[in-house]
Amino acid sequence: MTAEVEAEGCVSATTLPCAHGGAAGSGMIRERPEDFLVDEILPMEPDGSGEHCLLRIEKRGSNTDWVAGVLARHAAVPRRDVGYAGRKDRHAVTRQWFSVRLAGRPEPDWRALEGEGLRILQLARHGRKLRTGALRGNRFRLRVTHAVVDRELLQQRLLAIRERGIPNYFGEQRFGRDGGNLEQARRLFAGELHRPGRNRRGLYLSAARSLLFNRVLARRVLSGDWDRPLAGDWLALAGSRSGFLAEQVDGTLLRRCREMDLHPTGPLWGRGETMVGAEARRRESEVLAPCRSWTEGLERAGLTQERRPLRAVVGELEWALEEQALVLSFTLPKGSYATSLLREVIDYGVPG
Repeated sequence: MTAEVEAEGCVSATTLPCAHGGAAGSGMIRERPEDFLVDEILPMEPDGSGEHCLLRIEKRGSNTDWVAGVLARHAAVPRRDVGYAGRKDRHAVTRQWFSVRLAGRPEPDWRALEGEGLRILQLARHGRKLRTGALRGNRFRLRVTHAVVDRELLQQRLLAIRERGIPNYFGEQRFGRDGGNLEQARRLFAGELHRPGRNRRGLYLSAARSLLFNRVLARRVLSGDWDRPLAGDWLALAGSRSGFLAEQVDGTLLRRCREMDLHPTGPLWGRGETMVGAEARRRESEVLAPCRSWTEGLERAGLTQERRPLRAVVGELEWALEEQALVLSFTLPKGSYATSLLREVIDYGVPG
C-alpha cells in the first residue's frame, strides 16, 4: 500500500483485526487452482425459454472477462450481450454462470469451446440477461496446504464462526496487487489520472469505498460491537436489501442480531446524507475523519451513499484435517470474501 494511503491513517488489508481471537495456525493457499474451488449459487432457476442462453462454465486459470469475450466471439454477438453475475478469480477453479443474448441467431456449438481450463457444465434458456450482483451467494471448498495448526484452537475458531459469522471485510484482492488500485484512486482524486476508462475507473472507486468500509468495520471489531447494534445504526434485514434505522437499541433488536435476522451496516461512501445517527454516526465520523480526501473524492465522482452489512453469515461450514492440509467448505452471501473467513482461522501465504 502506498505511503500516501498510510499517511491518511487508512487501515490496510493486512492489519485488519480479527473478531474471534486470531489465527490457530499457518499454511499456504492457492498452490494449485484446484485448492480454491468456487461455485456460484443463483437466486433463481433458468426459465427454460427466452432469447438468452445460460451457460454454467467451469474455468481454471482464466478470469471472468476473458471468458465473456470468448463467448461473445464464439456466438458472433457484441460483448455487451454477454452477462454474468460476478467476477471470479483467475487463480482458482470456478463454476460460474454466463448469459448470451442470441436474439434469433442460431445457437452455436458451445461444446466446441471445451478444452484445457474450460468446461460447459450446464446449458439452459432464460428470458433475461444476467446482471452483476444477481447471486444468492457462493459455495467454497478450500484446501490449505503445509498446514500447521493447534487442533483445539482451530475448532474453537470455527465453532465461533459457525455461531456468529465473520467480519464482512473486503478482501485484499479488491485493492489490486500491492494496493495498486488504491494508488490509482488516490491519483484520480488528486487530478493526476485522466480518463482511465470506465471499467478501470470503477475498479479504483470500488477500492476506495472498500478501504473506508474496512476502516469502519475494523474499529467496530476492536470495540467488540461489529455484530450487535449501536444506537443510530442502519440495520439490514437478512437476505434482503431492505433495512431500517435503529434509533434505540432494545432487547428485541439485540436478540434479532444474535439470531442473525438483522445485521449492523457500514458505509459505502458517496454523496448524500449518511444513513445513520446517534452513536453510530459519531463513531463513523471519527473513524473517517483522517480520510477526508477519499470521502470528498468519492462524492465528486458522483457515487451515492449505500450500506453494506458488517457481518457475513457462514453457512454449511465443515472442516477436516488431512496430512499437512486443512480442508474447509462453506457458503457465503454474495459480495463476501472467502479470504475474510480464512484470516480468522489461519495465517496464510500465497505462492509468489
